[in-house]
This record gives sequence, C-alpha cells and structure tokens, in this order.
Amino acid sequence: MFTLSETSIVATIVLVAFGILGWGFYRARPFGKLGILAWLQSVVLMTPWLLFFGLFAAGIYINIVGILFLVVASAGLYIFLGKQLRSAGQDELLKQRATERLANNSSPELNSTQSSNAPTEGAELKLELMPIPEDDLNAIKGIFGIDTFFATETIPYQEGAIFKGNLRGEPQEIHNRLSRSLQERLGDRYRLFLVENTDGKPVVIVLPSRNDPRRMSLAQKAFAGILFLAALATSLEAAGILLNFDLFDHLERLSETLPIAIGLWSILIAHEIGHWLLARRHQVRLSLPFFLPAIQIGSFGAITRFESLLPNRKVLFDIALAGPAAGGIVSLLMLIIGLLLSHPGSLFQLPNQFFQGSILVGSLARVVLGSALQSPLVSVHPLVVIGWLGLVITALNLMPAGQLDGGRIVQAIYGRKTAGRTTLATLIVLGLVSLFNPLAMYWAILILFLQRDLERPSLNEISEPDDARAALGLLALFLMIATLLPLTPALAGRLGIGG
Repeated sequence: MFTLSETSIVATIVLVAFGILGWGFYRARPFGKLGILAWLQSVVLMTPWLLFFGLFAAGIYINIVGILFLVVASAGLYIFLGKQLRSAGQDELLKQRATERLANNSSPELNSTQSSNAPTEGAELKLELMPIPEDDLNAIKGIFGIDTFFATETIPYQEGAIFKGNLRGEPQEIHNRLSRSLQERLGDRYRLFLVENTDGKPVVIVLPSRNDPRRMSLAQKAFAGILFLAALATSLEAAGILLNFDLFDHLERLSETLPIAIGLWSILIAHEIGHWLLARRHQVRLSLPFFLPAIQIGSFGAITRFESLLPNRKVLFDIALAGPAAGGIVSLLMLIIGLLLSHPGSLFQLPNQFFQGSILVGSLARVVLGSALQSPLVSVHPLVVIGWLGLVITALNLMPAGQLDGGRIVQAIYGRKTAGRTTLATLIVLGLVSLFNPLAMYWAILILFLQRDLERPSLNEISEPDDARAALGLLALFLMIATLLPLTPALAGRLGIGG
C-alpha cells in the first residue's frame, strides 16, 4: 500500500506530465499534420522518462533490461516518426514552391523589379555604416540568387553583415553552394553562417575570418601540461586512499597505486581519443585537454576547446558524444568484468550501501553478484571500483550544461535556446544538491566560471542532426541520470541490496 506522501508524489507526476503533453498538443494543432507529428515525437521522447521515474516514485523498480527496452523502443518509434515528419515537410515545401512559382509567373514585370531593387534597398541606406568594404560587400551580394538565398535586406553586424531573405532549398546544400561561391570571389577572408533569426527565419551572416577561433598559446599549452601532472598526482593519491593509505606520506608504496591509476587513466585517455578521432574525421581542430585534478576520484575529466569552426550541428554532436561513448564503454566493460571476477577474498571489501549510490551500478551488481549484496561487506575486484569511477566521470561530463559534453549534445540536437535553459536548470539542481554533497558544489562552480557559455554557432546552424543521433543523445542522457541517481533505501531493500 502507498502512503499518503507517495500517492501525492505519483499524482503530481501524472498531472504535470499530462499538463505538459496537453499544452504541447494545444500548441501543435494550428500547424496541422506537421505539428501533430512533431508533438508525437516529443511524447515518444518523454515516455521512457515518465514511466521510469513515475514508477520509481511509486516504489516500483524496472531492472536494467527493462530500461534498455524502453529506450530502444522509444528510439525506434522516434526515428519512424522523424521519417514521417520529413516526408510531410517535403510535401509542404513542394506545395510552397509551386505557389511561389505561380505567383511569380502571374506578374513577371513586378517581380523582376522587386528582384533588382529589394536586395540593395536596405543596404543603400546603411552603406556608410557597413563595416565591410564596399567592393567586398558587392562581391558578397553577388553570391545570392533566386535559387539559393533571395536576399532582401542588409544590416551591419559586428565586423560583418546580416543578410535577411528567403531560403530556397535544403539548408546544408544551400550553405555549401554559398560558401563555395564566397570563397571563389573573396578567398579565405570571410566566413558564411546560416542561422535562424530571432523570429525563426533563416538569415545569412558574413564575418571576417580573423574572428575564427585561435589556437592555443604557448602559455596555455604549458598550463595544460601542469594540469596533466596535477591530475596524474591526484590519481595516484586517490588510488592510495582506496588502498587505505596516504601516498604522499608513504611514497615507497607508489607501485601499489599504479594499477588503479593506470586503469583510471585508460578511461580518461579513451575519452579524449574518442573526441580526437571524430574531430579528425570531420577536419576539426581541438585544443590540448585541460585535465581537472580531483583528490576524491583522481580526475574529473578534461576541458577541450574547439580551435576551428564547426560546419554544422551534426559534427558538434558527433565530437561531443564520441568522448563519453568511448570512456563510458571502457568503464562499463571494466565494471562488468570486475563483477564477474569478484569472489570472497577479493582485494576490496565494500559496504553494501556502496551499491545503493547508483541505479546503474546497483542494478548490474545485483544481476551478477546476487545475494552477496546482502552481506555487510561485499568483496569486489579492483576493476569494479575503477569502472564505477569511470562511469561517474563520464556521467558528470554528460550533464546538460554549457560546454560540457552533455551541454554540447543538447545544443546540437535541440538548439541554443534549449541548451541555455538546460544549463540554468543544471546549475539550479547542482546548487540544491550541493547542500548535501560538496562534489555538486565543485561542479556548479566549475560550470559557472569556466563552462557556462554555449559553443559558438556552427557555420550551418539550421540543419538538425538526424533522428538516429537524437536517439543516441537521449540514451546518453538517460544513462547519465541512471549513473548519478541513487537508489532509495526502501527500493534497495526490495532489490536485495543491503540487509
């Protein structure tokens, strides 16, 4: 039987969920079939979360197999709806183009006059204030056309200009054509960005290439080296703490800490190699990693900056996800292998409460170790501890905030506006959790002062990642929460974790 508080929690979750879904349906109805399909995609994305956390609040536990089934089923349905949405969108685009052609054919003289005057009318009024030289500006205007981007207004912006108008085709294809034409006319002196205006309409922004991201200076490289040595030292110290001694007071026992430190660094390096491989594939330059030392778990991972502009949001997603995917897979394999190798007499004896600290770790341990988790002390292989630390490091970097990997993933899939909101929400949650956990305070300060800003827009900011990437991003964020969210004592007792 549920208590009054449990019933109120479940009722609140159900009411809030249905309220969000109802509000979304109300907003989607005016857009017809496209709006309904987009709304159904949001419902599919929310369903696994609602089921899992709703049942969790009600004290009903879904094991790891059930969780993965929900996520996979949701991802498959999301991809199917995405294909339907694109098909419907193409039909609408064809209808719109046909209507525009009929309108153009009906008054050719009027349209030809508008075509010759509209692109320059706004520009002539503001030509004196335009930061781009007149010859360059005329060359830039020459790249636009009725079959690519029909420019209607030119506005000064920073050291370049904004061109308002109408996009006449698929965004990625149009961006490629405009960029090639711009390079043929003016070489490598300018960069062309295709982004959405505040009213949601596509605009072209042209800026000088001197505003491109800069490479690391010698001082920054030296600082990265210092942080690497510091993180290496804290990793050895953390290994010593796990072995119940202080390495700095017993340097003669350095060799005992090496296996744990090497295991931890194999995860950190796998994470960075994942970023580097995908960046190289997409011809994007990355800075050296700035490793974050931490006595608690050795290192909190690394901060890596982009040293070149990103061509589109798909590339941002690929590079952002590759690191956590590589580090997370290595960590998960270590954890599972360690659980399989665990036996009475293993090196580490952990209190059974240890496995209540993570839904993911606790569930896997329950499947592999079974009733052994009911003992006050559970003997585990060192790989269990290393794998768990790696999962925590990966999950922390997947938080949807700023320039963390999770923030970049959210920005790539849902756009900059949503990424800004999730950053604020993450900071608020970390602030509340920090009242009980100092680790959350560390990350709140880190994000606030170093990582809160979003990544700069891609050259093509309009084209969204495909549905398969969106599903992978959803899975990554889901596993992040499953790693960091602890089991309640009551639920842990039902699972047989603890006495």
